[in-house]
Amino acid sequence: MTFSLDGLRRWPDVEAPGLVATDAADRLLLDESASARAGLGDGDLAVIGDGYGALTLAAAADGGRGIRVHQDPLTGERALAANAERFGFGGTFASLSLSPSVVRGARVVLVRLPRSLEALRDIAGLIAAHAAPDVVVFAGGRVKHMTLTMNDVLRESFARLDVSHARQKSRVLTAREPHDGRDPSPGRERHDDIVVCAFGGAFAGTSIDIGTRFLLEQLPAVSVDGGTVIDFACGTGVVAAALALRNPGLRVIASDQSAAAVASAVATAEANGIGDRVEVIRDDMLGAQPDASASFIALNPPFHSGGAVHEGIAPRMFADAARVLRPGGELWTVWNSGLGYRPALERVVGPTRQVARNTKFTVTVSTHR
Repeated sequence: MTFSLDGLRRWPDVEAPGLVATDAADRLLLDESASARAGLGDGDLAVIGDGYGALTLAAAADGGRGIRVHQDPLTGERALAANAERFGFGGTFASLSLSPSVVRGARVVLVRLPRSLEALRDIAGLIAAHAAPDVVVFAGGRVKHMTLTMNDVLRESFARLDVSHARQKSRVLTAREPHDGRDPSPGRERHDDIVVCAFGGAFAGTSIDIGTRFLLEQLPAVSVDGGTVIDFACGTGVVAAALALRNPGLRVIASDQSAAAVASAVATAEANGIGDRVEVIRDDMLGAQPDASASFIALNPPFHSGGAVHEGIAPRMFADAARVLRPGGELWTVWNSGLGYRPALERVVGPTRQVARNTKFTVTVSTHR
């Protein structure tokens, strides 16, 4: 099959009208970097933040090989692998963690700009520390998601920064002459009895978002003699840490598809002295968990798919939680009251009652049929 950006698919992420696997920022990044990529040898190119494989596979179609790739969401990795198989580009790239190995010696790095400045700071510092001295970084995104502060963050690690003209509401920042590189390390902040650790790309950073805070106020005591206890979409692992700290002897699984969240949750568990009782897993939904194995699941569902707001994500999570729950097991969910998730919880999981409600959020408990 001839490669086409328009032929890329988002699977296993949400596929729906208006949600695309590539956009104008991908195309601008590829055009701006084309001449720099033309002279590269195997292993000289790294890609960070590729959504569903547009940058990696277009580079492979241009002859790139040994491409090193980091994508924070596991669904992105799986979409890249599936798209590569469809177009015959398996074996042209390797998916790696956000670590020195992904950029070591790289001469060109393509970056989709993250929303978080701290995430960008982690990426820029890592590239400056481990890429080739003559590395050129092409960092692009949609103009509506870019700020002038991003330029300042890149200048912390690169002496030269050029800005492209905008095209189709997208822009590329080109950085050269790396200096003052550093490896990413988690921030740390204490909140009452919980220490929260977070790498740059983790949602809410070292703070506790208000939805999670409201859920924490409602969590019940959990038996250590029941089935598996899961913090689903765990983020920085705050709920998992609270469950383990409040219920001595309890073992908790913390699960998230984000690599930054998983690394943060591991750090949070260690910082609270419960690393031996909190197992952190990078997973798409709860795919690694057996059917009817859990007695208790806590969930603060996201409502974004990539950069797009989409209400179809939470119901998929409810369905997977229902699959994993034992009969009589409980799903404790916090959600923005305006989203009205209770009918879906009733239908997909089982009888649902409101535990608490404030001006913004609702906490419910659903008992699996």
